[in-house]
Amino acid sequence: MHIKSILCAYSGDAAQGSGLRHAVKLAQHHDAHLTGVLRHGRSRLEGRYATRVPEALLSQLREADAAHIAEISERFRAAAGQGGLGDMAEFVEIDPVRDGPLSAFAHAFDLIVTGVHTDAANEAHLAAHPDMLALKSGRPVVVVPDDYDAEGLADRALVAWDGKRSAARALGDAMGVLAEKSHVTLLSVGESPRGTDRMLANMRRHGIAVDARTVGRQGSIAETILAEAAKDKAKLIVMGAFEHSKFAHDLFGGVTTGVIAATPVPVFMAH
Repeated sequence: MHIKSILCAYSGDAAQGSGLRHAVKLAQHHDAHLTGVLRHGRSRLEGRYATRVPEALLSQLREADAAHIAEISERFRAAAGQGGLGDMAEFVEIDPVRDGPLSAFAHAFDLIVTGVHTDAANEAHLAAHPDMLALKSGRPVVVVPDDYDAEGLADRALVAWDGKRSAARALGDAMGVLAEKSHVTLLSVGESPRGTDRMLANMRRHGIAVDARTVGRQGSIAETILAEAAKDKAKLIVMGAFEHSKFAHDLFGGVTTGVIAATPVPVFMAH
């Protein structure tokens, strides 16, 4: 994967700036242009109380929201400037009513970087949903957990491999990234799926230092993936997103949801 255009879905400090810090490092490493984007509409508070409170109070809510958005924009520009990106960085705001969904805006980028979604009442309308971005944008998404901060990019990675379409898509998108790692583990949980040997051969043709490992479940599949990544000291997990419907994941949970919720390291995912 040749990365020259990175989209950072940035909503301020919901993830303590970890997504933005990581996006700046990726832009520096790949000599890529970085676009910070803030999706905003009506806040949850305004939407909930719009018909119940005086216009003067709604106006105060909007002014506070505008001030918060201005602070977010300035924070992004300061981080990009400190990272030496200069003219290689920009910040834009999109209104989903006027400009369409963030997932459509993301079509024009090589990679999306975002923090974990927040449900805080004063920020939820500003934050991106990484799962929906992966599902609808057609672009790979790197989700950076809260408080994550590392001196450099990951040197070791783990690929969650189940032989299914989403995993194959994520692995294909990540080939160039994985080729830079000192070691990659192709991990299967339960049993090794059909095609693992051929996938190993293909990865090695791409210059990836990779070994395959199959392990039994240790709790849930998500818990097993995270435990094996910790054992390998992997600082990047690559996986497919939502092999089943988003509705099923929301209703019953799933591997993608479980990994994102508990990961201590960035997750590269695609659908």
